[in-house]
Amino acid sequence: MNRGIIIALSSIGVAQAAKIPLHYMKKKEWKPELFLATGGMPSSHSAGVSSLATYIAMKKGVSTIDFALSVIFGLIVMYDAQGIRRQTGELTLKVNDLDELIDKIHQDDPVEYEEKVPDPLKEVLGHKPGEVIGGALLGTLLGMAGYYMSKRK
Repeated sequence: MNRGIIIALSSIGVAQAAKIPLHYMKKKEWKPELFLATGGMPSSHSAGVSSLATYIAMKKGVSTIDFALSVIFGLIVMYDAQGIRRQTGELTLKVNDLDELIDKIHQDDPVEYEEKVPDPLKEVLGHKPGEVIGGALLGTLLGMAGYYMSKRK
């Protein structure tokens, strides 16, 4: 299998796994389900694309088209992770708050109505800029480690 893919996917896994102890240190709450969650520190999106770009830079050089592609697509992924997806999460918070407000209004409503309770929307979709940077730094280190490990073989 392609070593770049292995390194990038491994970096995503390491970043996802790191969310569990980091959350525990911050909130004193053990949540293994964070391994499959979106958002949070560090960004696995950033870790994956940064590790791939770093590996390509070290393996083929920074003047190659491979490196240029990985950097440009990586920047797009990181921008999306902290920009558009984050804004979607902020909007979701407001929608979920509206649902709570409607419930409060209907508590005083004498008219009987049957409400179907929807599942609340997922509120953490994107990343704060620091989470993206944290993922990018982790990915860069893991990309370097992957390169040096592949050189030994």
